Amino acid sequence: MSAQTHLAQIGALLGDPARANILLALMDGRARTAKELAFLARVSAPTASAHLGKLADGGLLAVVAQGRHRYYRIASVETGHMLETMLGFAGGRMRTARRAGPADLRLRTARTCYDHIAGRLGVAIAQHLQKAGHVVLDDGAGQISASGHAFFAKLGLDVSQGGSRGHRALCRPCLDWSERRYHIGGTLGRALCEHCLSEAWIERERDTRALIITEAGREAFDSLFGWASMDEEEGACREETAFEAGAFP
Repeated sequence: MSAQTHLAQIGALLGDPARANILLALMDGRARTAKELAFLARVSAPTASAHLGKLADGGLLAVVAQGRHRYYRIASVETGHMLETMLGFAGGRMRTARRAGPADLRLRTARTCYDHIAGRLGVAIAQHLQKAGHVVLDDGAGQISASGHAFFAKLGLDVSQGGSRGHRALCRPCLDWSERRYHIGGTLGRALCEHCLSEAWIERERDTRALIITEAGREAFDSLFGWASMDEEEGACREETAFEAGAFP
């Protein structure tokens, strides 16, 4: 199969709204059953099964059998990166402004981008690490400095080696579709996300990519990454949205 033909097939797979919803539901890095994905994509179980078969055949999804169940997940890190990049492009091309609702604000505040942290929180972490000289992010490439290795070692993260999943980059900039600035992907991004989850600084929100920042998390993120100023901006956005929705007299 030629590259042109494969590109056209991927475009056709992504062109269906139900399949797009299925892929976005899996962008939190977790595996889900066909029944769960049918609910999240708002389609019937037979329709979901047909779409899942096409996505798996097209190489966008991987299938994992466990007992009597079959679980679907994004096929690779590269697939997740492609989807996030397309979200950024689609968001930048929108012609009509739409006021973000509560669900949008939660996603914009903190969410998973496949297996790393995105949204305002992810961008705040990336900006702080750059200002401190711990990482250098450029278009398509990222590096960890000597001070960065020391900083991450104090957190208990081993970033001395690259990822175990193929040739995954150790540190990679990922353009955030909602913030239009970089957050951190690659092995470092995954390690940071896993560390924040294990420390209960963030919690996964059910049936969505949104992440809940706990009280312990707010303290840790403020201490480590200067989150307080970003959090104040988020609070102002929430109040503005509530006012325009008529929540305040």
